[in-house]
Amino acid sequence: MQLTYEPARPEDAPVIFGFAKELIEAYETDPKLDLDMALAWTKRKIEKRIGEYTRVLRDGQTVAYYRFVPDGDRMELDDLYVLPAWRNRGIGTAILRRCLAQGKPIYFYVFTGNARAVALYEREGFRKAEDVSPSRMIMAQ
Repeated sequence: MQLTYEPARPEDAPVIFGFAKELIEAYETDPKLDLDMALAWTKRKIEKRIGEYTRVLRDGQTVAYYRFVPDGDRMELDDLYVLPAWRNRGIGTAILRRCLAQGKPIYFYVFTGNARAVALYEREGFRKAEDVSPSRMIMAQ
């Protein structure tokens, strides 16, 4: 599978936010969390940091987005989204392996209820490192 990677554009921000919102609404179960405030924060984060996101293409068509940024001596994989029509085709695995090839330890936050994402990360050798809320955990190598 031939994927190409290029910087996300400002017009990609609403698409990325749509995926984030969908996951938050599906998996966030923390009763202490103000959902509207969390969504507003997420939208601002994506808009402010759109230049840190990567757009993934296959045959010129956008198939995924992710953000992979340094955090001290390790890297954070943030907001990995594969478009629905392209799921279960190895794209998420290819992106994850591309990140792993950078050679630094990687961590990320994931919703504990997102079984598909957790299974992908576990297949690639990641394990739960820490529970951060009733609905989220950090996974790491």
